[in-house]
Amino acid sequence: MVEKRTVLFVDDDEIILRSIKRGFLDEQYNQLFAKSGNEALEILQREEVHIIVTDMRMPGMDGLELLKIVRETYPHIVKIVLSGYTDMSAFQQEFNQGEIFRFICKPWKLEADFKKAISQALDHYNLQNECETIPQRIP
Repeated sequence: MVEKRTVLFVDDDEIILRSIKRGFLDEQYNQLFAKSGNEALEILQREEVHIIVTDMRMPGMDGLELLKIVRETYPHIVKIVLSGYTDMSAFQQEFNQGEIFRFICKPWKLEADFKKAISQALDHYNLQNECETIPQRIP
C-alpha cells in the first residue's frame, strides 16, 4: 500500500491559494499551503512533502530561489512551477537539468493542466521511490 502523499502549494496571492484549495478539495493527497518561500521552507522542515508547486514571482524569496533550496536540501521532492510569468530564460537551466517536472501557466485549466500535472508528478515520485527501494544487484 502506498502511503498518502503530500503536495505543498506556494503562492503569495491568497486568491490563487483559495482557488487551488477549492479545485483540489476532493483529491486523495494531503495539501499544504504557503504564502511565501520562507513559509514553505518552514513547512518543509516539519512536514514530509513529496511535490512542491510554486509561483515564480513572489516578494522576498522568489520561486526560483525556493526551488534551488529545495533541490539542495530535499532532492527527492518533485518540483512544479505555476506562474503567469512566462519568460523561461530565468529558469531554463533548471528545466534543462531536469529539476523542474512541469510548468503550468496561469490561468490554468484545472482538469486538463493542473490536476493532470499533479497526478503525473505523484506517479513520477512513486516510481522514483519504488526504484530506490529495489535492492541493487551486484554482478
